[in-house]
Amino acid sequence: MSALHYEVHGPSGAAATVLLSSGLGGSAGFWQPQLGALIVAGYRVIAYDQRGTGRSPAALPEAYAIADMARDVIEILDATNTSQCHFAGHALGGLVGLQLALDAPSRIASLALVNAWSKPNPHSTRCFDARLALLGACGPRAYVEAQPIFLYPAAWAAGNAQRVADEVDHAFAHFPGEANMRARIAALRAFDVDARLADIAAPALIAAARDDTLVPWTCSQRLADGMRDVTLDFVPHGGHAHSVTEAEAFNRSLLDFLSRVSAPAVPA
Repeated sequence: MSALHYEVHGPSGAAATVLLSSGLGGSAGFWQPQLGALIVAGYRVIAYDQRGTGRSPAALPEAYAIADMARDVIEILDATNTSQCHFAGHALGGLVGLQLALDAPSRIASLALVNAWSKPNPHSTRCFDARLALLGACGPRAYVEAQPIFLYPAAWAAGNAQRVADEVDHAFAHFPGEANMRARIAALRAFDVDARLADIAAPALIAAARDDTLVPWTCSQRLADGMRDVTLDFVPHGGHAHSVTEAEAFNRSLLDFLSRVSAPAVPA
């Protein structure tokens, strides 16, 4: 298979590595609001473009699954000599983290799951049905023009109109192709590990915005209810991409969590 594009930032001798996995867009650039804060805090950081997106071009098979995406992360960990990482995933990226925690638990020191889910829900299904219909009937430009509606609160999008317009233009210029987008959406829609949540031993930060219009915050609550070792970070506003729209608050929560799970154990 074709090589994956990844970037390694921060001190090479850092005690801990954070791997960042984006949502449906798949681009490492989604995590720009977190990158500087993590580096300043002393972490080695790996960010990557997911297979079939951005700088990791590939034709994805129709049966492409979240488990395939998890194997891609193991490939990156091996290539960067990373025995274990703190994994942060947004939406689809969070599903990859959950899959990894089940398939390769020794590689995951902790999970930060941002507006993620453990099984399909009817509201998100309706949203993806509409997005796929738009893609099929009107093409990629209409699809990416609609994307901010699902990512951002209306007031934030209106107040950051040029930034949103630039993001739409960038998404259109780097659109991975309809076949790849359909394969990626099919993978996230098929994902269901709800019955296995209690098998995940890694400590997890469950972060969600209650005004997320794509993924109900109750999906994050379901993760919290089913997993063993959970820290909750629910915020009232910020939308599906609240790690972008409320970056400072999100970064504080993420760094606080990482400092606690990275701290050496105190002898009893």
